[in-house]
Amino acid sequence: MTVGVLALQGDFREHREMLEQIGAPVVEVRLPKHLAQVERLIIPGGESTTIGRLLAIYDLLDPIRRRAGRDLAIWGTCAGAILLARTVLDARVAGQEVLGVMDITVRRNAFGRQLDSFEAALDMPVIGDEALDAVFIRAPKIEALGEGVEALATLADGSYAAARQGR
Repeated sequence: MTVGVLALQGDFREHREMLEQIGAPVVEVRLPKHLAQVERLIIPGGESTTIGRLLAIYDLLDPIRRRAGRDLAIWGTCAGAILLARTVLDARVAGQEVLGVMDITVRRNAFGRQLDSFEAALDMPVIGDEALDAVFIRAPKIEALGEGVEALATLADGSYAAARQGR
């Protein structure tokens, strides 16, 4: 099972390195031909507007949309969650390119500026029994879950830090 890491912008190297450390076959996805080699895809943090534009430029939007939820499981962190969301609040650019394949509502930069960054311990039983150390730097917040979307981690204010729809 090969894992792709979207490698257009953002912290893709860190994701690739972690996958390599655990022995997972990994491909950096920059073009549709790379996407065709993977069964799983990680969309990393970065700048969601930039990544969305690059997805369009490199003709990856439609191939990812077509495969999402069928033969491609996708994990989005930070900007990746924004790109997966069907509804994005506080979009930097009107008409921001997103994949829109997950029935969630996400607010960009929900916790404020970089100065407002924080760390939190998240309970995510789907990953393991130990709390996960999560870092929130200009992070989005999942404000609403659509039908069939399961919360995987909840913040103290009741908003969601992680969610799953399907696989």
